[in-house]
Amino acid sequence: MAHSDPHASSGTSPPVPSRDPDALLFRGVGVGPSTAAVHAGEARQKPGFSITDPIFASSTYTFPDTRSIVEFIEEKQCREEYGRYGNPGERVVEEKLAALDGGEMAVLFATGMAALVGTLMAHLSAGEEVVFFDECYHRSREFCRRHLTRFGVGFREVKTGDYAAMEAAITPRTKFLVSESPTNPHLSIVDCAAFADLGRRHGVLTLIDATLCTPYNLRPLESGVDFVLHSATKYLGGHNDLLAGAVAGSRERLEPVRNLRGIMGGINSPHNAYLLERGLKTFALRMERHNSNGLTVARFLESHPRVERVFYPGLESHPYHAIAARTMCGYGGLVTFLLKDSDWQRTARVVDAVRIPRIGPSLGGVESLIEQPMVMSYWNYSPAERRSFGIPENMIRLALGIEDSADLVADLGQALDSTV
Repeated sequence: MAHSDPHASSGTSPPVPSRDPDALLFRGVGVGPSTAAVHAGEARQKPGFSITDPIFASSTYTFPDTRSIVEFIEEKQCREEYGRYGNPGERVVEEKLAALDGGEMAVLFATGMAALVGTLMAHLSAGEEVVFFDECYHRSREFCRRHLTRFGVGFREVKTGDYAAMEAAITPRTKFLVSESPTNPHLSIVDCAAFADLGRRHGVLTLIDATLCTPYNLRPLESGVDFVLHSATKYLGGHNDLLAGAVAGSRERLEPVRNLRGIMGGINSPHNAYLLERGLKTFALRMERHNSNGLTVARFLESHPRVERVFYPGLESHPYHAIAARTMCGYGGLVTFLLKDSDWQRTARVVDAVRIPRIGPSLGGVESLIEQPMVMSYWNYSPAERRSFGIPENMIRLALGIEDSADLVADLGQALDSTV
């Protein structure tokens, strides 16, 4: 399918420092995920001989003379100029994230939505189109439907997992195919290889939001996907104490994304970069517990007489279990389930009766969270709209933390049994 090269870089910004490979302890190649999470992107010896990277709380970086500015620009030296274009601590986190995802580069943003918006805006032009699977995050689709369309960018949705429908939706104007895997809250799984093949055959860029699976459970870049996106607020940060987003991929495709971030200013703070790096140190260990808790709780819920259905790709009853078992190393800590014969008020009583999970949005932190999607995210939508999104009144979304699984099961059991 003929159209302009989707990988062409556009725009300019100050040079991106390229850290000396010999100064880095690991780049994540040939080591396990925990080793990469702890060491990738870090210098062997750090300023002040500290074992941890310092926080560079500076908005600007100075030069000793004019000649040094010229050398910085011409030689693309590994240093900073102005905080909107980068921070030394941010660079460490970006190299760590790139190593975990198996990408050449990662770009850190203020939030996951900022990462999505920045990536799409850097590569889309008026007259082009984006095709989404319809279970993607509703705010991601809202951005395209309500905002990108104002600038002449087309938007199409097809049923999640229907690759024939997605291929049929591709036109000479199509620039991006976008999906999540797993999706939220239904936890549908996308075959990343089939998804990437669609883009490759038609010359279209592909993007997977892999927030729910994380690089521990799935690395879409290895299947040929062009961009992998994360809300680092979730499992990567892991402690419910920061907002951040990141996109990883090839250097060629991400340079225009970084350039646009420097113009738009959707950066993270030095302290947040430090918190994210600190959270990543225990990323692999936390994911082991999230995966274990998710499967244990999903199996318990599936066996409970008050539960109508459980959405969890680790269960054989899940429609995408075969793809998940073939492509993923674990299934994460998010479990969605439906209660039998329950309206939203009766469902709320179960949510209110748990003692360990807190009621709130988000996921991926050490503390378990619980919510009703209809109330938390879709309250202002009409019943018809909620049905179209697959959000019934009796749905509960449980984001399991790293508490002991026996305690979580006992707590859910008492909540289900005491609210009959």
